[in-house]
Amino acid sequence: MEIAVIGAGASGIFAALAAAQPGKRVTLFDHNPEIGKKLLVTGSSRCNISNTMVSPERYACADEGWMRAFFQAYPPARLLNLLDELGIPTYRTADGWYYPLSNSAHSVVEILRANLLAREVEDSLSTQVVDLRRAGGGFALRFPSGEPARERFFDKVVLAAGGKAYPALGSRGELFPALTRLGHRVVPLVPALGPLVVASGKFQALQGLRFDVGTAVYQGGQRLGSSFGNVIFTAKGLNGPGVMNISHLAARGGEGLRLELDFLAPFHAELSEDALRRTNSLGPLVFLNRFFPPKASRFFLDYAGIGAGDPDGLQKLLAALRSVSLPILGTRSFDESQLSAGGVPVTEASPETCESARVPGLYLVGETLDVVGPCGGYNLHFAFTSGTLAGLHLAGLAERT
Repeated sequence: MEIAVIGAGASGIFAALAAAQPGKRVTLFDHNPEIGKKLLVTGSSRCNISNTMVSPERYACADEGWMRAFFQAYPPARLLNLLDELGIPTYRTADGWYYPLSNSAHSVVEILRANLLAREVEDSLSTQVVDLRRAGGGFALRFPSGEPARERFFDKVVLAAGGKAYPALGSRGELFPALTRLGHRVVPLVPALGPLVVASGKFQALQGLRFDVGTAVYQGGQRLGSSFGNVIFTAKGLNGPGVMNISHLAARGGEGLRLELDFLAPFHAELSEDALRRTNSLGPLVFLNRFFPPKASRFFLDYAGIGAGDPDGLQKLLAALRSVSLPILGTRSFDESQLSAGGVPVTEASPETCESARVPGLYLVGETLDVVGPCGGYNLHFAFTSGTLAGLHLAGLAERT
């Protein structure tokens, strides 16, 4: 069986490794000269592989039931075992994020390269696939006119070419039109896991400060989604996981969007009636200084319209900090986003194998599918496991998962 894997990123590499069994000839294509270009920048080049909180409900996609079936087909613990077998032992941080023991994405890529070589995967790097079509019982891959052979034929194809995030590293979404011609629906791609552009107003005074906050995107009275995490006030808007996790909602949401921030979300345990009673006697500025740096405390007093010595302004202050609303103007570009949302809806692929439900023999993995997880290893986990499921099915080993 001749198998083409288009895209030598996280999902494509793992698809090729799993599929490379006796009787299967696997060719891995990428227009970059090296494998794993995007993998090298993940986790600030430390390669944040997975998370203890990985579960179906943490992902945004067309059908949570699909994600449940996906996780049943390849439980999260299997990925850590697989990585160990490949020579990539991992460790877990206190907040549940998994990294390789080497703390180096470069080491991970080198180990994966060695495994591809050992399994005799043919690499066809610096080779761009510009089109994909059905041909007889298989597929024809088309290359630019300058290539020696403009088409090659394969029995099966794994499409792991990524979305549009980090276009400088090669992800431009160029094969989605081919999927449309093959009969798939393609949800328009938008930036995800990136900064938000907001009308900061007075909050521009907090530029350079970071806070752990509760965040939510609203359109009118409808809450589109929420998150919690670190948020950084910048000259261009807001950055950090607290907004990155919901930026895809802003990118897709249309007009009239607003971001709501709860600055007191991390401090519920410290806001008991007894604690408030004790703090109230000392005034609101002392209360604020328990949780925030002085620059932020002074700003919050001004924002809530409370004097520093006002002993009766605490409840007003609490209400103000629990619900700060900022108009959303948009998101930053694909260049500044870690992921793209959009692509083929998961309902058009099998959750057990990632094989297309509309084009038998075609497998859709990684960012080809419209799946978005939060920061913290969720999206790399999905890339690794979706590629592995596709490869195992191609190798005839899916029933052993």
